Order: sequence, then C-alpha cells, then structure tokens
Amino acid sequence: MSPTPITAPFPAARLRRLRRTPALRAMVTETTLTPANLIWPIFVTEIAGGEGEIPSMPGVERLTLDGAKRAAETAMRLGIPAICIFPHSDPDLKTESCERAWDPENIGNRAIRAIKQVAPELAVMTDIALDPYNANGHDGLVRDGVILNDETVEALGRMALVQAEAGADILGPSDMMDGRIGALRGRLEESGHKDVAILSYAAKFASGFYGPFRDAVGASGRLVGDKKTYQVNPANREEAMRCVARDLSEGADMVMVKPGMPYLDICRMVKDQFAAPTFAYQVSGEYAMIEGAIRNGWLAREVVVESLLAFRRAGCDGILTYYAPQVAERLA
Repeated sequence: MSPTPITAPFPAARLRRLRRTPALRAMVTETTLTPANLIWPIFVTEIAGGEGEIPSMPGVERLTLDGAKRAAETAMRLGIPAICIFPHSDPDLKTESCERAWDPENIGNRAIRAIKQVAPELAVMTDIALDPYNANGHDGLVRDGVILNDETVEALGRMALVQAEAGADILGPSDMMDGRIGALRGRLEESGHKDVAILSYAAKFASGFYGPFRDAVGASGRLVGDKKTYQVNPANREEAMRCVARDLSEGADMVMVKPGMPYLDICRMVKDQFAAPTFAYQVSGEYAMIEGAIRNGWLAREVVVESLLAFRRAGCDGILTYYAPQVAERLA
C-alpha cells in the first residue's frame, strides 16, 4: 500500500523550493535513466547494396556484418549492455515453409557470431518469429489463410536452438503463438542451453505503430492480411495480463510490452502485478514520429530522454530503443 503524502499548507510548503537549482533537483530526482537501461535494436542485411538509411526511420541504417561489429564495439564503449538483431533477408529466398529461419548460416545467426567475435561480453538478443523468412510476411506458418499455432511453435523451437548454438544470450519470441514459451524453454533445457534467457514479447499488441519496422526488414509488401488473430487487441488490458501470466508460468525470464508509449498503462500493470523484469519497445512508429518532429523543428531533441524516462517511470527495467547510442552518449 502506497504511503499517504503529507504536505503542509502554503506558505510552509513551497514545492518550488526543491526545484530552485540543478543540485536540489538532482537530489530529489525519483526516476533515473542510465545506459544500462537500454537495448539497441539493429538491422543487419544480407542483400548486396541493402545497407544504408531506412527512409521511414531517418537516422537508422541497415548494417552489413562489418557494420554490426562496429555497432557492437560502440555499444560496449557507451555502456549499453545488449544489442538486439533483426535480419533483413533476401526476398528471393523467402518461402511459405520458412526453412531459412533455422539455417545456421542465415544472416541473423551470422550476425550473432560476428558480434561475439568482437564483443564477447555484450549480451546479444535475437528475434524469434518467422516473418523475416516467410513469403506471406506472417510471424507463423500459414495454411489456407490461417496462421497455424502448433506447427509454428515447432518451427520456432528449431529457430531457437540454432540461435542458441550461434551464441545468443537472450531469445526474444515475438510471434505471440500460444504455448511457445514452454516449448522453447523445454527445447533449451533438453539441448544443454539452460542458461539462455528468454525475454518474451508477452503483451504484443496488433498495433499500427509497426509500419516503419516492416520497411526496415523488407516485409511491408509481403504481408497477406493482418496479424489480429495472434496479436493482442489494443483495447484489451486484462487479456494482456493473462498473456504475461502465461509466459511467466511457462518459463520466461523477462517480459516485454510492445509498443511502448501508447501502452505505458500496461507496463505499469505488469510491473505492479508480477514484479518481474519488465521491458518495453519504443517501436519504429514511435521513433519515426519523434525523429520526424525533431527534424522539422517542431520538437527539441531533449524530448528523446523525456520519452525514455516515461518508460522508466511506468515501471520498465529497460527499453528497446533506436535512440540507444545517442542517449547513452548524452548520458555519458
């Protein structure tokens, strides 16, 4: 139960007293943000000439393997503890059976190994979902227009094992299939990868804020239909709580809310109800809105840190954000 604040009447209480100088404000700061609270999502391409800035995400680039190595070295220098890899795969090699998802030589697994070569102490997080390799653009296998749950979970298990073998420290199942956390945890235990952590996208909503991300991974033109049969209805809080409870009960070490700022109420509920390590993703649409407004002169760049403080104030232990290196540099 929260304590009841006691405030003397004015003028005995002048709340501005503790705002008067930077030193006083620093002494009573309630919420802090450090580089340790950040995870940096990066896009790694296998397509010749595919590197460079993403038009719908100004300032964010697709990287080659060498670029991913340089990003890892930057993260280490700035005190960012983790990088999350998202693959930009060859569209000509995408299939309905998604077999490249568990190919040890796909671009995601090659990126894991490349980063571990130059920054072995950096935590490498991956994405567990079939959409980068799926001709249909969906996170799961599709038959007759229906996303197949159990068959997808089996495929995700193969994907997870290959990523663990490549050296991933954290697996990020973002697919929202039922039962996948328990299946992945079982596979990892049986195969000797018991120390690999799972950061589950436990409350991932069927949001309109993902558009620029789909541009970044080359999935925009491939999605057939929508993802509303497996992602959470944006109107539903209690359903999101059930998803989080399920994933924790199946063995998730950490949980994620996605998107971020439009769902800070969910972040607060998750932290208060479960007291588990709670993360949120400041997704591509959020980034594009903020960065676009800054570049047009409508907002000052200081709003970036303010936006991340909102996540921390809502109970998040960490944030996936494309602003990670910029913010870490500023905090340093």
